[in-house]
Amino acid sequence: MFKGSIVAIVTPFKDNRVDEKALGDLIEWHISQGTSAIVPCGTTGESATLDYDEHYKVIEFTIKAVNKRVPVVAGTGANSTEETIMMTKKAKEMGADGALLVTPYYNKPTQEGLYRHYREVAEKVDIPLVLYNVPSRTGVNLLPQTVARLSEIENIVAIKEATGDMRQVSEVIRLCGDRITVLSGDDFTTFPLMMLGGKGVISVTANVAPADVAGMCNALERGDIEEARRLHYKLEPLNKAMFIETNPIPVKTALSMMGRIQEELRLPLCPMSDANRERLRKALVDYGLLS
Repeated sequence: MFKGSIVAIVTPFKDNRVDEKALGDLIEWHISQGTSAIVPCGTTGESATLDYDEHYKVIEFTIKAVNKRVPVVAGTGANSTEETIMMTKKAKEMGADGALLVTPYYNKPTQEGLYRHYREVAEKVDIPLVLYNVPSRTGVNLLPQTVARLSEIENIVAIKEATGDMRQVSEVIRLCGDRITVLSGDDFTTFPLMMLGGKGVISVTANVAPADVAGMCNALERGDIEEARRLHYKLEPLNKAMFIETNPIPVKTALSMMGRIQEELRLPLCPMSDANRERLRKALVDYGLLS
């Protein structure tokens, strides 16, 4: 259902408001460059600093701008099950094709708690759900055995795996088979994860190099390993540059350097240090995104 290069799109701001013009232009660019689906209000979309009205506004705007040309998977995860259900219902009402649900953060639920959380959302909202496992941010790891239990639920269709652990990815695929689609949650793991049987990536790097990320995913899907490997190694310096500082600081700074958005973040995120800004600029120049 969801595969290929799926961009975790940034939320552009201008004067501390969502910049709909810039967001619309980004969406059109992504579709023209071969992006397979769009995720608004994920981590890269600064969901943590959007209020409810802004959150819904970004999702609704994205759905309308995309106009069914590619799927829209709305970020609606929270550390409260009831809040997750509320936002996921709203995304469904607005016409989202799916919802991305990060594991509840800070609470540090047990594996049984994680299972019950996702099962409750799946029972209350009839929309395709994508699990999102990113222990480095949430403090909890959704283990393969729990993913296997969840894969038995009909509308849990995919997982964004951002542990960076290929053994864990392999175990998820072994246990779940084709009951769930595994997507990379870290750009540097997309090539090996797809070689193991994954189907794509929810990407940060696609924000700045959508054609190449899509090209790598498409090459792997058609079995052109050499072309995919070439693009993997081409992208790898850019992948590293996107995490010089905390995501989405570098990617929003890069898009600003490229003239696509204003350079504006919300506290507690702040502008890059001068030294890291120069490292980022060099990576963009070396890649050919800046002259």
